[in-house]
Amino acid sequence: MTSFQRLKRFGVNQCTNITCCIKYSIVVLLAVVLSACSSADDSKSQLAQTNLSTVSALGNIEYYTYLLANELFADVGPATQSRYAVVGFVPADSLKYDAQHQHPLMLLGHQLEQGMITEATKRGFSTQEFKLSNDIIVNDESDRILTRNIDQLSSIERVDFYITGTIIHQESGAVVNARVISARTKNVVAAATRFFPAELFWQEEKVTTRNGKLYRTEGMR
Repeated sequence: MTSFQRLKRFGVNQCTNITCCIKYSIVVLLAVVLSACSSADDSKSQLAQTNLSTVSALGNIEYYTYLLANELFADVGPATQSRYAVVGFVPADSLKYDAQHQHPLMLLGHQLEQGMITEATKRGFSTQEFKLSNDIIVNDESDRILTRNIDQLSSIERVDFYITGTIIHQESGAVVNARVISARTKNVVAAATRFFPAELFWQEEKVTTRNGKLYRTEGMR
């Protein structure tokens, strides 16, 4: 074998070895990257669960609303040129707000409506404010643009989807069922369910009422 042939053979082997090394390095790098991504996802999931269990419920209604919105909008995105209206969340049994029903979460439905407007808007949904009045309302104490007076409401634009839900009160909180509904077909295009603890607005009470009777709750939870 001539020196040229030896050199050529050596070069081919070297080239082959380098190519193998490059391929091997790429495979190892991809494996590391995929493993890191998987670990990051697991860490995020574990972090969310940890935060939910360690963060005090009191004063963190926006955090629970954020989690509900994450589940509700997980598989649905803002439709092009579609308009959304966020409507109040009401008790599942009566489907209307009852001011006489005294409960630590009696204002949860109102807050969920306001919170979901924020969450939907942040995610790119075009939300409609249907309680907008025709003009600014001014009185001696304040001024406002929102109203529940039907005679003062401005005309409502076309609404394609409703974002709403129901609330089922329990001893230690409430189960919230949220949904996105098509105004045209009445189909539920997305839904989510999440538990909201009773201490979101007030600290845990020692005594509560149920069916007109007093009950001590200390040590029950």
